[in-house]
Amino acid sequence: MRYDLKSARELAIRVCVAAGASKAAAISLAEATVAAECSGRSSVGFAHLPDYLEGFVYGRITTKEEPEICFPAPALIQVDARGGIAQLGFDRAIEELQKRASTFGVTVLSLNNSYTAGELGYYVRRLAHKGLVALAATNGPALMAAGRSSEAVYGTNPLAFATPVDNRAPLVIDQASSATAFVNLRQAAERGEMIPEGWAIDEKGQGTIDARKAIKGALLAFGGMRGANIALMVEILAAGMTGANWSLDAPSFEQGNRSPGVGLFLVALNPELLAPDFSARMASQLERLSSKGIHIPGGSCFKDEIELSSSLVATLEAYCQQE
Repeated sequence: MRYDLKSARELAIRVCVAAGASKAAAISLAEATVAAECSGRSSVGFAHLPDYLEGFVYGRITTKEEPEICFPAPALIQVDARGGIAQLGFDRAIEELQKRASTFGVTVLSLNNSYTAGELGYYVRRLAHKGLVALAATNGPALMAAGRSSEAVYGTNPLAFATPVDNRAPLVIDQASSATAFVNLRQAAERGEMIPEGWAIDEKGQGTIDARKAIKGALLAFGGMRGANIALMVEILAAGMTGANWSLDAPSFEQGNRSPGVGLFLVALNPELLAPDFSARMASQLERLSSKGIHIPGGSCFKDEIELSSSLVATLEAYCQQE
């Protein structure tokens, strides 16, 4: 089924409100969902939206609370999502974040007590469109083993980075510390598909290519210990620096009635204060790299419509029938 972007946003807002979300949360989540589809990250777009809808219904996401914002220092913004979604907390803070980063050259956003953040690139991409360089880290409930342990100790713990570029869309890098995203593993399990070696282990700690066995086990870090080290850095930034739940302590985002209570850590910098021709230099450098066959992440998206499976639409619409 095909939806133009306006209709896709309206669909997302409608089903979120039907599931119990406030109008403000529904709008924030709809914008992020459509943006993920437009950036080519459909696994964290509408396919991920049922996780949020179930969260609203079963209490893993608060449906009434507004985020609380304070400023511990001129270049620090602290947001308590109060059990809600990170997207709404970010929306409430982005104007001040942009203003302070432009004024002071750098500003840090610390957000805690939220549901999982969805597409992490969404946050840094929005800041890059405003002329800022941004780096973000977030954690989630433990899904990934590391080192010699067969126990899940980290979330997929992604990092995202974005920069403005003259006369083109921002450069955006968004990748998990795990060998793949959990949603990819779950989709493979639902379809009964095999997965590549090195993606996951089963519940006995043995490597597996059976996605259904992997769901009962744990994801693996990309690149062995190097990926595990990055996951630890992300954990320290996203949970340690924000006061959020460590991944080991975070309730499930799929089951129960408690918020995962995880964190989002973001640094925004005004590049023009250090290098006034930064965006132009970025454009020139990316063109040079492209000419040498280097893949440049991010780039333009010209989607004017979104294609959704009829089964997914039926799943979403079912929430409206429950009202």
